[in-house]
Amino acid sequence: MNSCCENPTDTKAECCDPATKKDGSSGFIAKNKKFIILIFSVAVVLLLEILSFTNYKLPTFIEWTLVIVFLFVFGRKVFMSGLKKLIKFDFSSINLLMSVAVIGALLLGKTEEAVIITVLFALAEELETIGMKRSKKALEDLVNKTPKLVLLKDEKEPVAIESVKIGAIFIVKPGDIIPLDGEVVNGTSMVDEATITGEPIPKTKTIGDTVYAGTQNMNGAFEVKATKTAENTTIAKIIGLTAQATTNKSQTQEFIEKFSTYYTPTILTISILLVVVPVVILGQDFNFWFLQSLTLLIISCPCSLVISTPMAVFSAMGNANKRGILVKGGRFLEAIGSIKAIAFDKTRTLTKGEVVVTDVIALNGYTESEILTCAAGLEHFSEHPLSVGILKKAKELALDYKPVNNFKAVAGKGVKGDCLVCNSVSYLGSPRYIENVLKIDQGTIELIKKNESEGKSVIVVGNKDKIQGLIIVEDEIKKESADLIRSLVGSGVIPIMLTGDNEKVASFVGKKIGIKEIYASLLPENKSEKMAELIAKYEKVAMVGDGINDAPALAGATVGITMGAAGSDIAIESADVAIMDDNVLKIASLIKLGRKTKNIIYTNIAFSLGVKILFVTLAMSGNSSLVFAIMADVGVTIVVILNSLRLFRAK
Repeated sequence: MNSCCENPTDTKAECCDPATKKDGSSGFIAKNKKFIILIFSVAVVLLLEILSFTNYKLPTFIEWTLVIVFLFVFGRKVFMSGLKKLIKFDFSSINLLMSVAVIGALLLGKTEEAVIITVLFALAEELETIGMKRSKKALEDLVNKTPKLVLLKDEKEPVAIESVKIGAIFIVKPGDIIPLDGEVVNGTSMVDEATITGEPIPKTKTIGDTVYAGTQNMNGAFEVKATKTAENTTIAKIIGLTAQATTNKSQTQEFIEKFSTYYTPTILTISILLVVVPVVILGQDFNFWFLQSLTLLIISCPCSLVISTPMAVFSAMGNANKRGILVKGGRFLEAIGSIKAIAFDKTRTLTKGEVVVTDVIALNGYTESEILTCAAGLEHFSEHPLSVGILKKAKELALDYKPVNNFKAVAGKGVKGDCLVCNSVSYLGSPRYIENVLKIDQGTIELIKKNESEGKSVIVVGNKDKIQGLIIVEDEIKKESADLIRSLVGSGVIPIMLTGDNEKVASFVGKKIGIKEIYASLLPENKSEKMAELIAKYEKVAMVGDGINDAPALAGATVGITMGAAGSDIAIESADVAIMDDNVLKIASLIKLGRKTKNIIYTNIAFSLGVKILFVTLAMSGNSSLVFAIMADVGVTIVVILNSLRLFRAK
């Protein structure tokens, strides 16, 4: 068909650009006019065909005038493209195939059929264009929601968004779209973040909170300090990666495109033989078999086959984007629909990742304040989620942290550093880490076991001589986690937990939400090794993590999914799928969407091939009709388009 059909992932093609056409005319009005003209033209040519059945013929001058007008208006681009392909001896072009069919019909005096081929082909092209535009509307909405100007504090006139530097203070008025990612420094308001997270409920934003470009301020006014430039905002990365995702074709799409390069030349060869064998060898009527050959060319046009996958993929990706799920290409969407198991990191996926200190147990003569100030001194340099809870607790109690030199983090285990107050090496970490550097007495071991059996994590604090105390922390389980696991099990997907936390805490969480297969106390490299084992066991396994510590496992999975990616460049760029907020139920929705996409793709392909095989058989047996072949070809294309567009509204 058009450039989208021959190369559906070409974002420069007219039908793939939602806002403009190659001739520079505007989108909706020009498109609607063209569609109305096409419908009127179809009605005219069908009327001519009906008249021909009654043996009524228009005067030759009028008939050929209409033919020339229709062929020029709707067929000139197809003929030019077909001619260029013929000159290059490129017989894989759909336009070449259609050009041969139209010229053949004219040579046989079948002027009505020639016009019908041209007009219906143009109609199918236009429907495909509308379909592509509809399926990419989510991306268009994101682009349109990004402001081009920003009002800086103490400035009277807005300035170009590209000129704003990090640290600049800008004003956001009620109803405004926020122009840049930033931190609120003054004021309070409700912000609708649906463009980023897909969540419809606005969130309260006050001093210290992060806001994102492309989201909408609802009621109050506030001042925001820019934390990213225009090209590096979260929404800019989403737009860029969504556009780039069209290059990541699904395996089915790659197969179909490769298949089409052999398919079209094969059909041309069969069409030639369908004339040569009966006429030259068997001495039968040339006109009859030439007509059957043309019928074969028309019904064999692989338009519906070629667009069956990209149309479905673009529609599904548009659906995912508007729900705050960024899928980086058709191959990942198709893969997520085929997974047999899904592995979860525990923290920030199944749990909130907001660690709360529930108890501080002082040992060996130390006080709770001494333990917390020492721990805060070490955790001040750490990026581990546990550090946030400890620092927050120290702040609540107005405790200063002890200064530390020579800080060192041991991945997945703990931290150590030279405490300048205690004049000794201080250690903080898991019991497994601390027992390798300090002796833990039996009474302390029993305290650790007791708290771990209750689903809590125990952090041990000590210095060069002894254990100073235990910090008991708890990470609340997300209320949606149990629903997610039930949904996965019900759909036949096996849930698995891969966590760096200890066995008892992992088992407690797993039992509470319904995960039976649990692997605990894993370092980042252990998770990667375990992922390889799971793939060997289940073949196709997805991994859900935070996109940072879980990067090796995410990379090794069939599909890597990161949670809570809003505002995180690493998370957005590291995974195959980025869920912008922390709603784990979207994982179940994503799997269902992937499966539905896969089913629709296979249905499109089966239906398209089935109809073509039927008419090819009829043509080769001499029982086909040119008009019915045209109707069937266009009909299949329309059915494939409409079937694919269902994915955009799939719930």
